[in-house]
Amino acid sequence: MRGDMVPGASFPDYELSDHSAKRRKLSVLQGGDPMVLVLSRGGYCPKDRRQHQRLLELHAEMEVGYCRLVTISTDSITETNEYRSGVGAHWPFLSDSRRIVQKDLDIAEYTDPVHDPMIPHVLVLEPGLIIHSVYNGYWYFGRPSMDELRQDLRAVSRKCRSDWDITRPELKAAWQQNRKDAFYPYGKSYAQSIGDQDKEDPR
Repeated sequence: MRGDMVPGASFPDYELSDHSAKRRKLSVLQGGDPMVLVLSRGGYCPKDRRQHQRLLELHAEMEVGYCRLVTISTDSITETNEYRSGVGAHWPFLSDSRRIVQKDLDIAEYTDPVHDPMIPHVLVLEPGLIIHSVYNGYWYFGRPSMDELRQDLRAVSRKCRSDWDITRPELKAAWQQNRKDAFYPYGKSYAQSIGDQDKEDPR
């Protein structure tokens, strides 16, 4: 991957078409939450399908943990929709059929000129598309386990959630004084937060 894509750096805010042909920006899909970004070969690859079957259970945890999951592949929009449906996923799948991400990040899988996919990677991103960790999944066991992703999401959540430890006396005092901006959903009502998620991640 491009040499500047390291922990602490900003990941590019790509805008691509999703599985329903709607244009989506990564920053909008992320909102203010931690995000796991999967750069995938595509639905033809049995390793990628197996990885996404494992991600299904983790995604259920990510939803209640207020984290986001996005997959990008070099499949066409039709193939992207079939890939998503085939593994039973309900998070956004984006199509990079023009190889914009592949070329910009310098991750063309040159050992497969037939499909011309991306070298599979998984990135865990802090809010603001800040890179927390990068995994190279050319070989299947180079990809993060679900437990490794849980550990990454714990670290990122601890860093970005001001109310991570609500046993802190100053947080309890703020709550009692009705100063709730430090508590999730940080200045919004829960209804507004759920509405934002529906706009950003339609089923």
